[in-house]
Amino acid sequence: MAKKRRPQTKAAGARVSPGSADATYPVVGAREPCPCGSGRRYKACHGRAAAHAVTELVQRPFEGLPGECDWVALRELVPAATAELRLKDGLPEGVPSVTLATVLPMAWPALRRDTGAVLLGLQNDTASGDISRDLADTLRRALTAEPGTAVAAGRTTAEGDRLQDLLDPTAPFTPVVHEGFEFWLENAEGASGEVAASLERANAAAIPTARLTGVEAAYWCQATEKNHLRWVMAHPEEGLLDALARLHAAGASSLGEGTRLIGSFRAHGLVVPVWDLPQSVRADDVEKPAATFAERLGEALASQAPLTPEERRARGGLTNRQVTLS
Repeated sequence: MAKKRRPQTKAAGARVSPGSADATYPVVGAREPCPCGSGRRYKACHGRAAAHAVTELVQRPFEGLPGECDWVALRELVPAATAELRLKDGLPEGVPSVTLATVLPMAWPALRRDTGAVLLGLQNDTASGDISRDLADTLRRALTAEPGTAVAAGRTTAEGDRLQDLLDPTAPFTPVVHEGFEFWLENAEGASGEVAASLERANAAAIPTARLTGVEAAYWCQATEKNHLRWVMAHPEEGLLDALARLHAAGASSLGEGTRLIGSFRAHGLVVPVWDLPQSVRADDVEKPAATFAERLGEALASQAPLTPEERRARGGLTNRQVTLS
């Protein structure tokens, strides 16, 4: 059930500006003398606090965005998906649309098509501990990039905008899961040569995935021996684990015959329960069981009773199998 870890890289040596207390200092290189006049290198003086501010890990980088759970799912679980983004200040002239994509060709952070449309890649390593700030920096640069060009990775500062500053908080976030990566191209049917071969390789590596329609941020995927349902949930972790333990101890944690809650993992501050499903069970088959489970979970979350010994054992089993992706 575990996905590959995506390491958070430090922004060592980045050209960053000092924190708000030293906002009058100019941007300098990490090895240059600190502008405060101490005689020390910037990275060993005022740059230390600034670098820490940039690299400190933000546990829930997508918190406050509509569809936080789906943002996490597209970052960690879904091979090929897109979602239209709406900006607070509207689209700049010459930019007809902005689209979030799980991954882009050559793992580019962003692309600006010949038409001016912007594609922002989500599943890229980031330069700091705040994915939201890094994505916002990439998006800003993509909006002004020359049409027909890719946008390279950059270094952001602790004072830079985050996605929460740029995106319209009233706009719905509606992921569209694709069977392959044809969305990379404006005319995928006309692809030939190396472009067509590259697209074919990418499609062959994509795990078949589908988003359930009846509950939020639950994704079915087809695996080699068993299928899985991975469901990103925004409930506070301790309460959610208690509720799952109550259901598990009562024999009510499955999604139907042959299915089994096998554990959970953490991703970007949220808990993601995982179920094993028989290979014959498709996404449509778990729509109704998932909706019914959501009702049972709601009742378990509302319970204030102390866990019974059996429920505590069930909770221990769930937490012992829990891993953290981010």
